[in-house]
Amino acid sequence: MNPTQSWHDRAAALTLDGRAFINGQRTTSASGETFDKHSPIDGRRLAPIARGQTADIDAAVASARAAFEDGRWAHQPPAARKKVLQRFAELILSHRDELALLETLDMGKPIQFSRSVDVPAAARTIAWYAEAIDKVYDEIAPTGRNALALITREAMGVVGVIVPWNYPMIMAAWKLGPALATGNSVVMKPSEKSPLTALRLAEIALEAGLPPGVFNVVPGFGHEAGEALALHMDVDAIGFTGSTRTGRRMLDYAGRSNLKRVYNELGGKSAFLVFPDHRDPAKAARTVASSLFFNQGESCNAPSRVLVHASIADEFVANVTAQMPGWQPADPLDPATVMGALVDEGQMRTVLGYIDAGRAEGAVCHGGERVRTESGGFYVQPTVFDHATNDMRIAREEVFGPVMSVIRFETEEEAVRLANATPYGLQASVWSHDLNRAHRVARALRAGTVHVNQYDEDDITVPFGGYKQSGNGRDKSLHALEKYTELKTTWLRLDDA
Repeated sequence: MNPTQSWHDRAAALTLDGRAFINGQRTTSASGETFDKHSPIDGRRLAPIARGQTADIDAAVASARAAFEDGRWAHQPPAARKKVLQRFAELILSHRDELALLETLDMGKPIQFSRSVDVPAAARTIAWYAEAIDKVYDEIAPTGRNALALITREAMGVVGVIVPWNYPMIMAAWKLGPALATGNSVVMKPSEKSPLTALRLAEIALEAGLPPGVFNVVPGFGHEAGEALALHMDVDAIGFTGSTRTGRRMLDYAGRSNLKRVYNELGGKSAFLVFPDHRDPAKAARTVASSLFFNQGESCNAPSRVLVHASIADEFVANVTAQMPGWQPADPLDPATVMGALVDEGQMRTVLGYIDAGRAEGAVCHGGERVRTESGGFYVQPTVFDHATNDMRIAREEVFGPVMSVIRFETEEEAVRLANATPYGLQASVWSHDLNRAHRVARALRAGTVHVNQYDEDDITVPFGGYKQSGNGRDKSLHALEKYTELKTTWLRLDDA
């Protein structure tokens, strides 16, 4: 891509291919049907996308199964798989501008973050699992002298991967990295709202040396392609990231089919607790604003419930609202923009509906208007609700937009009780300079990750996932390898000489 062109010029020069990717080739859907993908930036039509359905999933699964059974990937030594995946990561970085532009056009996030966050994070994930796989050892059980018991991990076979639209590349990489590194074949169903980078990643993986059939991508709708993948009798596991509602369906599909393993990474309503002994509440306010408003609030771990001690709440809210002018929505293809468009009109209507509900239930609203209507895109201001309570819809349900609820508390016990009073348990944050309190509260919070005096600091080396209805299993870290392998015990009887 020409680095001197504006991002708008680069977008106009793009040639987009919405066909599926099966057995190493682009292909139209079996039915020939397509659906139009429009950009949330301005409503422009991007491309016709193959409307994958049962026949397409069948073809992709058959391709993946054949690749697994003949061992073209699974039987390669870990060091050989490592080299291919390292090359895959290098090529992702070399296509940084193209992939970033596809991500921004597809789901509306600012180009500066697609380029500086999403692409490098996806590449690092693939590279990290590549580097890890030839350093993971199997076990020998402590048996008596007359036996040798080997405990080994083996690839599951065909893994179905269903990823969401909010971080399409990163979520794809979190599944692809461990699934491919351990020798599985993959059939991916990207969100119909953001299919373009997944399709391009499959081409790049082939260029890197991944054999045909090992990584297949079938775009389509959840009730067609997604359901067919989850019900397929020749799929050994499903790695799903998305809503808790759909996660329940994944478990149902497993029960109705072959009892395939299902690993769900689902929703969140993460609590951000600010105690009066924290020395810099203004820093806490800046952190929660940047963490919530980043990616337009379309993050499962967004700190949308902010629990603040009553004695500092007014000052805290003033500090948060002072951040809002710096997070106003603007053109996502402008490199200076920090908040872009919501993914589509339906999501915008959902967010605006929650804002209306917050006002109706009596919380004090700052911001919360639709803006940039003249663009043809879907933009909502950053929104802060003060004097919210934990029983309001905006505090109970996942909004998936730039909407914050500030809830006051009086005691540590009340703060913990409010924080845990949710069906979710993805992440939380504790702001306190009392070492005992920080540890005490962190232990009491029912969440997969608890941040202390920060939020969103993260790395591929630590697991990501939640308690309760936020899912099961963990993405990232070596723990993710457990999701895509089966344990086998091989017991050898050693006879006396």
